[in-house]
Amino acid sequence: MKKTLLGILSVVAISTFAQQKEEETTGKFEEVFGYLDSYYVDEFNGSKITDAAIVAMLKELDPHTYLIPKEEVKSSNERIDGSFVGVGIRFQIMDDTLIVVNTIEGGPCEKVGVQAGDKIVKIDGENVAGVGLQNSGVRERLLGDKGSLVVLGIQRKKEKELLTFDVRRDKIPLYSVAASYMATDKTGYIKVTSFARTTPDELAQAIDDLKELGMKNLILDLQGNGGGLLHVAKYMADEFLDKDKLIVYSEGRSQPRNEYIADDMNSYKRHYHESKKGKFEKGKLVVLVDENSASASEIVSGALQDWDRALVVGRRTFGKGLVQRPYNLSDGSIVRVTVARYYTPSGRFIQKPYDDGYDSYRDDYLNRYLNGEFMHKDSIKLPDSLQFKTLKLQRTVYGGGGIMPDVFVPLDTSEMSEMYRKISRKGIFNTFSFNYVDDHRDLLNKAYPTFEDFDSNFKVEGDVLEAFWKDVKENEIEYIEEDYNTSKQLIHTLIKARMASNLWDFSKFYKVYNATENEIFIKGLELIENKTINELGLDY
Repeated sequence: MKKTLLGILSVVAISTFAQQKEEETTGKFEEVFGYLDSYYVDEFNGSKITDAAIVAMLKELDPHTYLIPKEEVKSSNERIDGSFVGVGIRFQIMDDTLIVVNTIEGGPCEKVGVQAGDKIVKIDGENVAGVGLQNSGVRERLLGDKGSLVVLGIQRKKEKELLTFDVRRDKIPLYSVAASYMATDKTGYIKVTSFARTTPDELAQAIDDLKELGMKNLILDLQGNGGGLLHVAKYMADEFLDKDKLIVYSEGRSQPRNEYIADDMNSYKRHYHESKKGKFEKGKLVVLVDENSASASEIVSGALQDWDRALVVGRRTFGKGLVQRPYNLSDGSIVRVTVARYYTPSGRFIQKPYDDGYDSYRDDYLNRYLNGEFMHKDSIKLPDSLQFKTLKLQRTVYGGGGIMPDVFVPLDTSEMSEMYRKISRKGIFNTFSFNYVDDHRDLLNKAYPTFEDFDSNFKVEGDVLEAFWKDVKENEIEYIEEDYNTSKQLIHTLIKARMASNLWDFSKFYKVYNATENEIFIKGLELIENKTINELGLDY
């Protein structure tokens, strides 16, 4: 009885202490705010300075605990959900005019006959041409409730009168599988740009489609993929690992250890797949990563590397090993709080250090570049204490500051020139390619009825090149022969790749660009096609 009473008193004391501590902390903030409200020299926006105080407070914790203002919550959720409600176009604002780059297949605009190259000059009777329209303004006018009507006034080449289209807004998918194609007769390629709720479906479909085309090997491209949902990373890794293999585990101060295990019977597979096994548990697998691959990308590449299931090719990844959970605030904003650390199956914690503060953490990317890490693997200094062993072959892998690839590919800057950089910064590759396709769409479609025809036979020469350099000159960029010779292949490839994306869809950009300019892809393809990769003994 005495022990029970002491226990109750201890709990009460701890609870009282915690409450006093909380009141002391929040009370100080309320005191300061009260003095400002009563005596500050000028009127001020209380909501604004409260948000600023919260942002400053969160910076003292870790770089991934942050506030999402209420006006940004919707777009943030759309990226995670993998869809939004709108009219279904990819657009650009050029010369102060809203131009349709592509319509999304099956979307509202395609259904009513809106075409690539159309200029949207009126939205619900409001003139939007020549008025300084911004991307945010386009979103405000074209997004809305499902089933709601928006009336578009469109100028179209060869049409004298303004065309009017009644468009009913609908759910529009945001695809995270940006491209999938056969790189060779046996090797497939899948580019994943984010980890959204729709990603597992998209990935499973892409694998099925490539298998039908004869895929035996797969290159999974996670370059530039900044991550997303943790459970989606689990589903992705599960497609490549057989059952009972640990994919990732997480734990934190208030969160007990939580393990994600590959499971042939998980609910996702039961619901979406006829087969309960992963879509690609056998076959050569290469994962491409770079310094912008983060979070969920690191979970997948780390799990496949730890189990010796895949060869990881590229450069050291970003290094984000913290798990966030969103909490809704009363004003509609959201705070994302780091609740746990995650670890790869071998026990690696890959979060890069943030002890030196937010600014130092933010500058890590630049410091890696200046230290030569992107060009030379030897520039990466990791202590022996960060060494771990893979779970089958006992290969050495590293924790701390990202996933170290099995095969390092240096950043190739040999084609860079100052003239190229100026052209790129001005966005000329994009605007020129769009305008050229728009002006010559009928001729190009007739000459190249399929992408395969275009990919095999189109050359950036003659009239195309002449028109490009005219555009460059009009943008006040000087033509330098030496720079052109340095960057010639890169310039030609980007023009062709952008034209392909405008003639068909953006996935075609990758097929053109990868073949000559994506050095990590080229190395990955070489390794997966070369029989010597089998000497590593990976679990193929």
